[in-house]
Amino acid sequence: MNPLKSPLLTDLYQLTMLQAYFAHGMRETAVFEFFVRTLPPHRNFLLAAGLEQALEFLEQLRFDQDELAWLGQSGLFRKDFVEHLRGLRFTGDVYAMPEGTPFFPQEPILRVTAPIPQAQLIESRLINLVHFETTVASKAARSVLVAPGKLLVDFGLRRAHGAEAGLLAARASYLAGFSGTATVLAAPMFGIPLFGTMAHSFVQAHDDEAAAFVDFAKVFPGNTVFLIDTYDTESAARKIVALAPQLQQAGIAIKGVRLDSGDLAAHARNVRRILDDAGLTRTTIFASGNLDEYRVRELLAAGAPIDGFGIGSSLVTASDAPFLDAVYKLQEYAGKPRRKRSPGKATWPGRKRVYRHYRDEGLLDHDVVTLEGDVQPGNPLLQLMMRGGRRVNASPGIETLRTYAKAQLATLPQHLRELDGSAEPYRVEIAPALQDLAVELDRQSVAGQPLPANVMC
Repeated sequence: MNPLKSPLLTDLYQLTMLQAYFAHGMRETAVFEFFVRTLPPHRNFLLAAGLEQALEFLEQLRFDQDELAWLGQSGLFRKDFVEHLRGLRFTGDVYAMPEGTPFFPQEPILRVTAPIPQAQLIESRLINLVHFETTVASKAARSVLVAPGKLLVDFGLRRAHGAEAGLLAARASYLAGFSGTATVLAAPMFGIPLFGTMAHSFVQAHDDEAAAFVDFAKVFPGNTVFLIDTYDTESAARKIVALAPQLQQAGIAIKGVRLDSGDLAAHARNVRRILDDAGLTRTTIFASGNLDEYRVRELLAAGAPIDGFGIGSSLVTASDAPFLDAVYKLQEYAGKPRRKRSPGKATWPGRKRVYRHYRDEGLLDHDVVTLEGDVQPGNPLLQLMMRGGRRVNASPGIETLRTYAKAQLATLPQHLRELDGSAEPYRVEIAPALQDLAVELDRQSVAGQPLPANVMC
């Protein structure tokens, strides 16, 4: 049993609902949509991510013998229902925004059309995958926007909430524009560039700091980035300068130094001066240590001569906005639109499209959310990704997605690129056809009349 691929990695109510659907013969087509109700504080946009893992999950959805045996022995489910699950596969259609697309509240970024048992079962894991990577990609994009051209490296594995989170955070941050990751498994899994330096413990295990630098350089002559804050940062920089001629004679160039503590701006200025005075003008300065996009902005605004940043805990946990108000809701069943009317949690009914409009200079202007049959001008954002349980196209690959995300971020107007909440939120219009349908459903629900079928859905 592979725990990360198991259909048992879900909430219990998904399985109890499946048994209820089975018992009552409810197998009609359902339409569910994944969307975010509101933006977290200080977020002006979100960046879609996690679709690749969601599609992989759907392709591989099935119960193996061990899982069926456990369900049968659990005492929770009927024997005929458990046997029915043996043949369960995802056979539905999926429309989604491509990964790397900026999106906003009330816009479906993923739509599933499938028999209701299938569409129901996948809810928890689908939200789990898309929500997490979207949260991290949206966080990473903020550092990318405030530090254009800088080396940005994911350092988050050790503080991630689990191994899968660490791996997927490496993927999501690279998609959003980070330069790479320190998480080694992300390279063979996703093709993400790796970055790493040395440990304080290596320096401490030597009796002499300079000897530690030399020993490291001999083993990794092509990656001579020295960690220089174990004891005294400026003193270590001077030792680096003193070693430079010796290393140069051995054909080793000092690639960079890393600062991990203290007043990073002051240390960076002092170290830059020490290096430049010795002619090491090409030796870069890389900074880490509890950084986030706000600290990066602050350092750059102060003119700190830092060439790159390692960002870990705040990135992998999306510390200032660790979750989104993301939901996956039924919008149509058996050909009839459905609408949740709970106060504060009401949904727009029916299967929908999102059309994006741009200003003349190519920047985002506004979006329109409407029913699928209500064709609008603008660029339709939802694309067919899977039909009949099979992908319609091969995976685009992480580099293609990263290039796409970069182009998409370039379309954000300045007020949406800011780290603080904009006084001018992005405009998302709900089309009259969609508003009218919601009003009609509410009226009929109050009157106790049957729901309309196929009303521009």
